[in-house]
Amino acid sequence: MTPVSLIIASSGFLLDERVFMSLGILKVAAALEAAGHPVDVLDLSGVADCDAVVRSYARQSQARHFGITATTPQLPVAVMIAKAIRAVRPDARIILGGPHVTLVNAAVKRHPHGRAAKALKGLHETFDVLVAGDGEEAIFLALADCPPPLIDADVPASILFLTNAKLTAQPLPARHLVDVDSYHYEIEGRRALSLIAQLGCPFGCGFCGGRSSPSLRRVRTRTTDSIVAEMVTLYETYGTTGFMFYDDELNVNREMVPLMRAIRAAQDRLGVDWRLRGFVKAELLTDEQASELYAAGFRSLLIGFESGSPRILDNIQKNATRDDNSRALAIARDHGLKVKALMSIGHPGETPETVQATQDWLLAERPDDFDVSIITTYPGTPYFDDAVQTGSDVWTYTAASGDRLHGIDVDFSTVSEYYKGAPGHYRAYVFTDAMTSGHLVTVRDALEREVRARLSIPYPVGAARTFEHSMGQVA
Repeated sequence: MTPVSLIIASSGFLLDERVFMSLGILKVAAALEAAGHPVDVLDLSGVADCDAVVRSYARQSQARHFGITATTPQLPVAVMIAKAIRAVRPDARIILGGPHVTLVNAAVKRHPHGRAAKALKGLHETFDVLVAGDGEEAIFLALADCPPPLIDADVPASILFLTNAKLTAQPLPARHLVDVDSYHYEIEGRRALSLIAQLGCPFGCGFCGGRSSPSLRRVRTRTTDSIVAEMVTLYETYGTTGFMFYDDELNVNREMVPLMRAIRAAQDRLGVDWRLRGFVKAELLTDEQASELYAAGFRSLLIGFESGSPRILDNIQKNATRDDNSRALAIARDHGLKVKALMSIGHPGETPETVQATQDWLLAERPDDFDVSIITTYPGTPYFDDAVQTGSDVWTYTAASGDRLHGIDVDFSTVSEYYKGAPGHYRAYVFTDAMTSGHLVTVRDALEREVRARLSIPYPVGAARTFEHSMGQVA
């Protein structure tokens, strides 16, 4: 069988890269192993001199096929990895999969002659094979003698697209191929690992990646038994008593309440007490859900409220009102659940007044923690896909209200500064009619300082806080 090397790109834009391992590529690794392929994984998370490490690794590798996964912020490193492999292994076939390829391909399918076409062309020039959408079955086509340059598994009618049944039947991520003990994350003092119970989010938020991508928008769920079995396996294999659900929104799953009850039952059988954490959709949260979440071991939730301004919530097509958001916080609080509020600024129509409304809402509702990020116009988001060129390097998205957002064209293969979340390191690539890019950075920093000071919420230390937003870029 064909030996395969898979590489996890580093994420230098995170404050701490060794928090959550990349499960997408480990699912691909598990599928390959199940089919009998020898698989090796090079995990570059937290590695400083990636170029030298990759060159040394490629020289020694028995594989001719190298697979890389990348979100959009990881693309510059993925390009560097490809060049490093090519320098020492000209015989190598280099395969790129993950969210960035999927989003760019979706954007091109929607607008074949739009600006995403240039990004896709650049990917073809750097990588031998591109995989868009689900990679667990597409990887085998990428290993064929004469694979197509683009394998589009992001089509529901394709046999490569994972159905609920296929998702459930997939082997668990091959975590044994990385140094699990080097990852450090805790929930309520419990060592925790992440898992993915379902795929996709059906909502149409303008800032979120994958709104045109079926693999990222269509909800696909595993069975309750398979999810609980994975948690039990992680507990028995690694002693894990904390679990981070990296699903888009737990409560879009109609079987969420039975799932929570099954998780509680598993703990009772094992005689253990787990702690859990995950994302929920504000307007869908009910008292019953909150009660069952707490009983299952959840003590905190992450909710993408985004803004305290009704105008902005309408412009971003959030499908949740400010009252919905306040109600969700109240429900969570009533059931003993802490809430981390995920906020963002730089949307169409953003003004100093709408930013102030966000600050006022946070101070009035007093979430237990919060993040506030500046929006980036990723390929695959309506902000990117539906923008029109209005300057030499400026593209403008217009909301239904007529409010506008201007995005500065970014070469995602070389730039990732837009993703930084450490105070003092933001660089915005968007602006509105009322606020320049620099002004957005200034007010973002001021909002965070003021809210943290008045609510006595400390800045996190060593946390992957820039990963906890809702722009749809999780690998």
